[in-house]
Amino acid sequence: MDWNSLKIFLAIANKGSLGSAARELKVNHSTVFRRLGQFEEDIGGRLFERINNRYHLTPMGQELFDLAKTIEHSFDDIERTIVGNDIQAKGTVKITAPYNIACYYLSRYITAFNQQYTDIHIELLASNIEFNMTNRQADIAVRATSSPPEYLIGRQVCTIGWGVYGSPTYQEQHGYPTSTKDLAMHNIIGATGGISHLSAFTWLNKHYPEQITTRCDELMVMANLAALGHGLAILPNDQAHDGLEKVLAFTPKKSSNLWLLTHPDLRKVKRIKCVMQYLTHAFSSEQLA
Repeated sequence: MDWNSLKIFLAIANKGSLGSAARELKVNHSTVFRRLGQFEEDIGGRLFERINNRYHLTPMGQELFDLAKTIEHSFDDIERTIVGNDIQAKGTVKITAPYNIACYYLSRYITAFNQQYTDIHIELLASNIEFNMTNRQADIAVRATSSPPEYLIGRQVCTIGWGVYGSPTYQEQHGYPTSTKDLAMHNIIGATGGISHLSAFTWLNKHYPEQITTRCDELMVMANLAALGHGLAILPNDQAHDGLEKVLAFTPKKSSNLWLLTHPDLRKVKRIKCVMQYLTHAFSSEQLA
């Protein structure tokens, strides 16, 4: 049995659609459709019923799924073990990082890194979504967290402080606060969605909800709004860029620590080690506390 076809079958079963499976496997939609059709022809039966644009397992598909999912991760283990024996500083390294880290920091680091390691090619996956490190969607993850996942290994490269940020445009119109108590007299950009649980924003919602004029769910957008003079924003220091000024220091209940993480099976891979060491030095040199 062709493992690639089985892998596509599992992706469709897990995701429920061809499009989601294609994104998971990083192939195009037509490839998934074609491989599924060939797989069903090879085994002599239909594996899915399409109902309301969702793919549901047939009895035959369910039986195959129950058998296949028991070995699904074994193939990932084999691949990581083989890759883990690579001792040459060459090949591709996939790095996943939040948008702002990818934009403001990794873009600079990778440019300098490639001048030193010409045989190592970086694929930068900018996303705030956590990639699956077990099946090698990414080799290295850059994450700001106080508690990294236990199944990954790595190192904390720096601590990211927070501050109240504004712009010269805002200062001309409203002035700047001299303490957090003065925030009661200012326009503030707040959070919603996936970042609203961060301690800085729960504090803001508790103490100054009436001063919040706009909310957004992405820190880069919040930083740009502040840079345009829309209001003041409480931001981690890695969001600082031209047009923003740090008005006050702010200490949230939970600190943001920046981690470089990889899967244990990849820790001895030469190209992974080279990238990890380079990024550790680069991030440690930044003034982010």
